[in-house]
Amino acid sequence: MTHTNYGFTKIVPYSFDEAVVKATEALKDKGFGVLTEIDVKETMKKKLDEDMKPYRILGACNPGFAFKALQSEEQAGLMLPCNVIVYVNKNDETVVSAVDPIASMKAIDNHELGDIAGSVQNLLKEVIEKL
Repeated sequence: MTHTNYGFTKIVPYSFDEAVVKATEALKDKGFGVLTEIDVKETMKKKLDEDMKPYRILGACNPGFAFKALQSEEQAGLMLPCNVIVYVNKNDETVVSAVDPIASMKAIDNHELGDIAGSVQNLLKEVIEKL
């Protein structure tokens, strides 16, 4: 697993479709539901007639932490849900990445949100590590 300034990434030994299923299951095991699923490849083909490798954005939400975040800061919804992406890279490897919620919540000056983001960060790291 690698960590960037904004997320956690792992090349996984699965096909794209398997990785989407496994990522969804791993999120569920940590209390996240997938609220949205965007098929970027299909959307780009439909809207721009452009071809690209498989790319899916999963909008993951842990209801308990989301509720706490919104109680602490009404505008926190701008940073929700937590995006997890599954895609095939230029080397034809399947990749899964999760946003680092601490990085996204830094934009909001609220100490309580930082604590919540730290808890969510740990869970998302575990999701990526498990894959």
